[in-house]
Amino acid sequence: MVEFAGRHVVVTGGTGALGRAVVGALRAANAVCHVPNLIPAELDGFPFAADAGVHIVRDVDVADEAAVKRFYNALPPLWASIHLAGGFAMAPIAQTSAADFTAQFHMNALSCFLCSAAAVAAFRARKASGGGAPGGRIVNVSARPALEPRLGAGMTAYTASKSAVAALTQALAQELTDEQIWVNAVAPSIIDTPANRAAMPEAEHSRWVSPADLAEVITFLASPDNRVTRGAVIPVYGGS
Repeated sequence: MVEFAGRHVVVTGGTGALGRAVVGALRAANAVCHVPNLIPAELDGFPFAADAGVHIVRDVDVADEAAVKRFYNALPPLWASIHLAGGFAMAPIAQTSAADFTAQFHMNALSCFLCSAAAVAAFRARKASGGGAPGGRIVNVSARPALEPRLGAGMTAYTASKSAVAALTQALAQELTDEQIWVNAVAPSIIDTPANRAAMPEAEHSRWVSPADLAEVITFLASPDNRVTRGAVIPVYGGS
């Protein structure tokens, strides 16, 4: 079992279906979680609302540079940043506008870039202050069509934005190697969430990836126990 020993970890999208599983796995590993939130309704029934080890910061748009910098600058010395926030859109190209395309990049690629940049600055500040072990961890969420683009037919904007996340992950991992900041991503197929089940009620849900199983992979990549894996975009496909 991985162990964070009180290290501070950001989880964007931490109030969503996958985010709740990731926060739960992190808390079980004794991490302190910092969760930015923009949509108040996502906090309804949030199981960690009363957990002293989970700090929710409201009104943070992770695709807004100034808001992201304010959020990260106010954190305690940071060990890891996990970027789950994003969005999905499915439409053929004839029904995809420039605004639709741009929106996918804002939600998926830009938010990942801004939070990664802010996290790197936070890791460097922690090192400069002499606070704990060197380095840090960043984990992004790409998607299967980023690795297999033909599967992105009918959702080109989403596929392009998640491909950008995969490329950003690999480039940044190489850039930060000498600082022991490991950057990785997971590329899941369909995640078994209530929203996906509602959208695809006839699908074989047993083949989908459970949030708990995906959270286990993400938590390891973000942990101090991950001593060698960097620059990876890891397929997490389950039986699909």
